[in-house]
Amino acid sequence: MRLLGLDSSGLVASVAVVEDDNLLGEYTVNYKKTHSQTLLPMLDEVARMIELDLSTLDAIAVAGGPGSFTGLRIGSATAKGLGLALNLPIVNVPTVDALAYNLAGHQALVCPLMDARRNQTYTGLYRFRQNEMEVVRAQCAVGIDEITADINSRGEAVVVLGDGVPVFRTYLQEHLLVPWSEAPAHIAKQRAGAVAALGMRYFSEGRYETAEDHRPEYLRLSQAEREAAAKKKDAL
Repeated sequence: MRLLGLDSSGLVASVAVVEDDNLLGEYTVNYKKTHSQTLLPMLDEVARMIELDLSTLDAIAVAGGPGSFTGLRIGSATAKGLGLALNLPIVNVPTVDALAYNLAGHQALVCPLMDARRNQTYTGLYRFRQNEMEVVRAQCAVGIDEITADINSRGEAVVVLGDGVPVFRTYLQEHLLVPWSEAPAHIAKQRAGAVAALGMRYFSEGRYETAEDHRPEYLRLSQAEREAAAKKKDAL
């Protein structure tokens, strides 16, 4: 089985192709360009390098949220367009699940932290038994204080990763009461290889949808929607 993975949910843009248990190619960029500029050219380059005929794909896995609203829309639109053109199913992989899957096999509790602004984070808690991932706390949008308190209450060593780590590092240093560490740079942020590998598992479990039905999962309102709701409330 051959599966394309896409992730543009955060600062990183990433494309990967997995065939069965083999990562054929991956292109990941974390630099000053918008995902609308990079995602399709990256896919073209990966396809060229591994001599990929897109018609040989069986499914498309995409980091479906939460994350950057613009980034999620770009990733989902790309997945939908390819899915419709190639008549392929979409595997909507929760962004935080895929981020945690970077650390498959790790012995400690795994806590991805994505910066959601205003001291909020997209996060969750995960545990691995060999390469099998257990969702201890499903992905959610909460304050950094809430997830820190949850970790402390469990009393287990934890490893953190994601673009929220440098944002919340000082808070973690001051408030985490358990042993903790940070994932190294090469696995600390989103990677389409993890999206594709986890998407392969989810696909085998029947967790996929049609391109027509696919929608990103934002978990919370956009800033514009929050401001509109606040103005409406003030007007009442």
